[in-house]
Amino acid sequence: MKIYFDNAATTPVAPEVIQAMTETLNDVFGNPSSIHEYGRKARVLIENSRKSVANNLNVSPSEIIFTSGGTEADNTAIRGAVFDLGVKHIITSKIEHPAVLNTLDILEKENKVKVSFVKLTENGHIDLNNLEEILSTTSNSMVSLMHANNEIGNLLPMKDVSGICEKYNAFFMSDTVQTMGKYANNFQNFNLHFAACSAHKFYGPKGIGFLYINGNNKISPMLFGGGQERGMRSGTENIHGIVGLAKAMELSYLHLERDQKNISEMKSLMIALLKEKVNGISFNGDCENGGLYSLLNVSFPKTMKSEMLLQNLDINGIAVSGGSACASGSVHVSHVLEEISTDIDRPSIRFSFGRYNNVEEVKYTVEKLVQHLN
Repeated sequence: MKIYFDNAATTPVAPEVIQAMTETLNDVFGNPSSIHEYGRKARVLIENSRKSVANNLNVSPSEIIFTSGGTEADNTAIRGAVFDLGVKHIITSKIEHPAVLNTLDILEKENKVKVSFVKLTENGHIDLNNLEEILSTTSNSMVSLMHANNEIGNLLPMKDVSGICEKYNAFFMSDTVQTMGKYANNFQNFNLHFAACSAHKFYGPKGIGFLYINGNNKISPMLFGGGQERGMRSGTENIHGIVGLAKAMELSYLHLERDQKNISEMKSLMIALLKEKVNGISFNGDCENGGLYSLLNVSFPKTMKSEMLLQNLDINGIAVSGGSACASGSVHVSHVLEEISTDIDRPSIRFSFGRYNNVEEVKYTVEKLVQHLN
C-alpha cells in the first residue's frame, strides 16, 4: 500500500487539472503578447483564468498578478511595500515561512526596514495584544503574518488582525499558501493589502501562483522586461500553468464543503487512534482545538525506535514529513517547533491529509506506527 500524507508539502495534481493543462499545451501555443489569432487565443485563456480566480476571492481581476509561486509573491509584496509604499517597520512572527523571514532579514541588514517579532502564546498563536502594543508605538508599518502555519496548522484570526492594522493605519499582508482552496477566502471580509498563493498546495501544478495586490496600492515589479502582467511581472506567461491554477481553484471551491468534511474526519480519527494506541505523544500547536483541518503535528517519546519513525513509515510506503519541505534537501531542527513550547529533542511528524486520502489509510498508518514503536 502506498499512502501520501504530505499534502502540506505539495498535493497531487487533480486529473481535471491535468486534462485542462494538456488541452492547453496541445491547442494553445501562441505568445499571449502577439496580436494575431494565436496570441489572442492565449491571451483569452489567461484573462479568463484571472477572472475565475478573482471571482472566487471576490476581488477585481486587475488585483491578481500571476507569479511563479508563493515565494515570488511574498518577495514582491514585501519589497514593494518597503520601496514603494514607504513602509519602514514590518511586524511578523518567528514562525513565518522562510520566504518572508529571509527576505526581511536581508532588508533589515541593508537598513531598508526595521523588523519586529510579535510574541506568541504557548501553543503558537499570535499574541494580538502584543501586536497592538507594537503598532501603537510605530508608524509607516506593515504586518506580515501567514493565514495558517505550514508546520503546526495554527490559524490566524484574519478579521481581528486586519482590524488592528486598520486602527493603526498599517498595511496587512498574509501568506495564504496553506489555506487557499481550503476555505472560502473572501478577501472583502477584511482589510487585506497583499496575499500570496501557490497552486501546488490545492491540486494544481508547481511553478505557478499569484499575488493579490489591493487596487489602492501601487508597487514596482521585481522582474523587468516586456511588461507582462500589467507591468508587474515581465516574462512570457506560463499559460498552461495559469490555466491549471484556475481549474484547481475552481474545483477546490466546487468541492469545498465535501473536502472539509472528509479531511476533518480523517484528522479527528488520527487524533483519536493515536491517543488510544500510542503512549506519551503530544500534539504541537493548537491542532486539537481547531487549526488547519488538514494538518496534524505530533511529537513522540524519544526512544531508539521513535528516532527512525520517518524512515520506517517510508519503508512501509507511507509518506509523511518531519516538518516543512521548503529547504532543498535540508535536514534541520524546525524553527517553528523551536519557537513554541515543544521539546525539540523528541521526534515530530507532520501528517497532512488531502482530497485523495481515506480513513483506511489513517488506520493503516497508525497500525504501522504502533508496530514500530512497540
